[in-house]
Amino acid sequence: MTALTQSARDISEPASAPAPLVELREIRKIYYKPDGSVLVEALRGVDLSIPHGQYVAIMGASGSGKSTMMNVLGCLDRPTSGAFLLEGRDIASFDDEGLSEFRGRRIGFVFQAFNLISELTVEENVETPLFYQRVPKAERRQRAIDKLERVGLGDRLGHRPRELSGGQQQRAAIARSLVTEPALLLADEPTGNLDSATGAAILDLFDELHHAGMTIIIVTHDDSVAARCQRIIRLADGQIETDRMVARQDGQS
Repeated sequence: MTALTQSARDISEPASAPAPLVELREIRKIYYKPDGSVLVEALRGVDLSIPHGQYVAIMGASGSGKSTMMNVLGCLDRPTSGAFLLEGRDIASFDDEGLSEFRGRRIGFVFQAFNLISELTVEENVETPLFYQRVPKAERRQRAIDKLERVGLGDRLGHRPRELSGGQQQRAAIARSLVTEPALLLADEPTGNLDSATGAAILDLFDELHHAGMTIIIVTHDDSVAARCQRIIRLADGQIETDRMVARQDGQS
């Protein structure tokens, strides 16, 4: 092939779009009774693609499937059928041990209840995921300090959770979720235990993380929380009812 022919080919064949970070293909999740009959079909053939860096809210009434969706996305539960790809990796290819390791390295979790260990200091709580990854002690400590400073808790390293306000505990939980440098951050009602002013400050932090390039998925029932996101997915009866891009409250899309 001549240089001219090669050049013409390069022009006529555009580069393919980057692979999505998250891809669900015909995902179904069925829970069974002890006798083997169907108890509930929580997800019914969900197709979903989420690119790197997107800020997504998942909403729906009780029983809509949003908690099951969060568990599947977080690799906490395996789908009954369908394919789930994260960073192009087929989750079905992992055994339980491999899936646990992959989840610990690539997914960060933020929960409504904070889930901090009361006996440990804030710094030790943030270090915990790195301990299980056998990261050396000095590196664990430095990475924990860096993330705590990132969320505004650099002066609370030696405090225990009971010595922090609710907002500070959630910031510590966010620091812990980020310390492994995950590809995806999942948040389940992250402001549910906070007053409105403190909740807004936590959402400001999520906004900052998104602007820095983090992919964030928030499960919420709160319209004001969803309005912070770029995209709102609403579930009903285990299926996607609506999926739309929105104009965010801060004016960005």
